[in-house]
Amino acid sequence: MEPKQLRALLRQVRAGRLPVAAAMERLAELPYAELGFAKVDHHRRLRTGFAEVIFGTGKNVADTVAIAERALAHAPAVLATRLSDAQVSALSRRFPGALHNERARIVRIGRAPRPAYRGTVTVVSAGTSDIPVAEEARETLAAFGGRAKPCYDVGVAGLHRLLHRLPELRRAAAIIAVAGMEGALPSVLAGLVPCPVIAVPTSIGYGASFGGLAALLAMLNSCAAGVTVVNIDNGFGAAMAALRMLRD
Repeated sequence: MEPKQLRALLRQVRAGRLPVAAAMERLAELPYAELGFAKVDHHRRLRTGFAEVIFGTGKNVADTVAIAERALAHAPAVLATRLSDAQVSALSRRFPGALHNERARIVRIGRAPRPAYRGTVTVVSAGTSDIPVAEEARETLAAFGGRAKPCYDVGVAGLHRLLHRLPELRRAAAIIAVAGMEGALPSVLAGLVPCPVIAVPTSIGYGASFGGLAALLAMLNSCAAGVTVVNIDNGFGAAMAALRMLRD
């Protein structure tokens, strides 16, 4: 349930236009809906400002669709991440208007809320191999009404590419910097821009990258002050951090 819907419901009860019993019935599923195999948290948007997101990995197809159906009954939009092809197909059949981002393995159902954030988040990727994680971040921002702008393939192996985009990067309210290999991009950016930089290490790289661990450690040890680091390949987490930082 949206906060504004709850306020409207309470005003109706106070004004005598809605019986208490009817209001209680509408609020019965507010904390969570019990599906047997899952508890869908309808109260999360009231607590945190953000509706629950469906993490697709490990869920079977039927359960994924059932959770989406129930979640959509209490939220204007539902985001499902890390989906298999079978999950995407089932959600697309059940919700014909859903938006599917193949690279990000994300499906967005319903209408995103109006933007309620200060400025635009620029999502930067070091290379094209990092784009799937960057797209996960961009889609997450869009699902919750954030403004996002992509800036891809500007890694430090060709620093001129990044410097060419520097004027627009300096206008960003926050930057999500996605990089694998040695993970140097966030440090370079944080030394050039005044806004928060959220670093996302990716699992892209050769053997000594250890599936993104080398980039993660490099970002945690950044010489640029104030870089925030999320987990390996966690574009979703980076976007949620940016949204919390910029909420109006």
